[in-house]
Amino acid sequence: MTKKIEVPYKIYLDENEIPTTWYNVRADMKIKPAPLLHPGTLKPLTFEEMRPIFCDELIRQELDNDTRFIEIPEPIQEFYKMYRPSPLTHAVFLEKALDTPAHIFYKFEGNNTSGSHKLNSAIAQAYYAKEQGLKGVTTETGAGQWGTALSMACSYFGLDCKVYMVKVSYEQKPFRREVMRTYGANVTPSPSMDTEVGRRINAEHPGTTGSLGCAISEAVEVATSLEGYRYELGSVLNQVVLHQSIIGMETKTACDKYGIKPDIIIGCAGGGSNLGGLIAPFMGEKLRGEADYRIIAVEPVSCPSLTRGRYAYDFADTGKVCPMAKMYTLGHDFIPSPNHAGGLRYHGMSPVLSQLYHDGFMEARSVEQTAVFEAAETFARVEGILPAPESAHAIRAAMDEALKCRETGEEKTIIFGLTGTGYFDLKAYESFNNGTMSDYIPTDEDLARGFASIPDLGL
Repeated sequence: MTKKIEVPYKIYLDENEIPTTWYNVRADMKIKPAPLLHPGTLKPLTFEEMRPIFCDELIRQELDNDTRFIEIPEPIQEFYKMYRPSPLTHAVFLEKALDTPAHIFYKFEGNNTSGSHKLNSAIAQAYYAKEQGLKGVTTETGAGQWGTALSMACSYFGLDCKVYMVKVSYEQKPFRREVMRTYGANVTPSPSMDTEVGRRINAEHPGTTGSLGCAISEAVEVATSLEGYRYELGSVLNQVVLHQSIIGMETKTACDKYGIKPDIIIGCAGGGSNLGGLIAPFMGEKLRGEADYRIIAVEPVSCPSLTRGRYAYDFADTGKVCPMAKMYTLGHDFIPSPNHAGGLRYHGMSPVLSQLYHDGFMEARSVEQTAVFEAAETFARVEGILPAPESAHAIRAAMDEALKCRETGEEKTIIFGLTGTGYFDLKAYESFNNGTMSDYIPTDEDLARGFASIPDLGL
């Protein structure tokens, strides 16, 4: 099928078109995300109660439900110019391979050393830590993109960085670990025996491969026990979705510049930051009644928080040291299978996205690991980019929607987020190519064990 290309293959914005503000989608939500709760009092957390954990300015952003646009500080704007604006690419080769009348575009966030969108928030969080006069920060990482991004950002601002990496990813992705160490970070497999919560988790779950919930617990414990340190999170929180809105704002600018009107917007969903960032300005239009879009969150069947989880207040971490969030959750004790999409192995979903999903403004679907890698392989062969396993979830859904268009003849426009590259995920590709990759779908009994850990607050 020959198609006329009406826009450039790659849409590059000018440097002066990089957004100078972040967009806070909460300002346009009639029903705001439920507040974080203090795990002891079960009352909404105050600014002062959050200070031992988070940087002051990040707390202000976390609590701000009303300011639509928040100015990006000049030093962050300057850093963004190293790798932004990122291209919006017309996937003409993928369209041809699928023989579809659909128009497919992807926003590529892998053009930086961290290899993903995570640097958008990492540099902001490191900047605020430096401005507050802190010595360093702690964090968790799953696949390693967030840990890599924060290591880079801390190196740039001269901060110490302590990373707790989910044990299975620490073992599967040694090269990602070495990039973090190259930028000066201290990287520890989680759960470790270095923290009280780590020792407890190892005792309760002998031989565990870890989870993001475990790693978060350890990072928070260390941050609150060391003077001059704070904890920084790479997804889930309102502040992170805010920083990632630069993805969607650039996408919207590119679309407006060339008259592209998406019908469907798709992103992978683990904690929710990349999807929340991509859809932010489009969701704002939808919330204000100015336009309508189908928005699809794609998650692994092995960790299906939106598609099979419960909407309830739960602990954000396995060790129960973090605030409680109202979100779609599988239970903080849920330990996902060691699938290869490490960045999507979190038991809960962003409160912002959870509220939007609960209110019917977006859809969700789960996909099997082997189907994800089939899509990743096709994409790599025709578009020339090896995608991260996380991103490949969005590719799978985009291809499925495009194939539906082939059946119906509908000429829909699809945009998906290509959040990063997969060059540190070659063990996963090896498993797929060798035919040893399998699909794990948790049973109702598996999920019930996780659900049993969700506290009954009556809220």
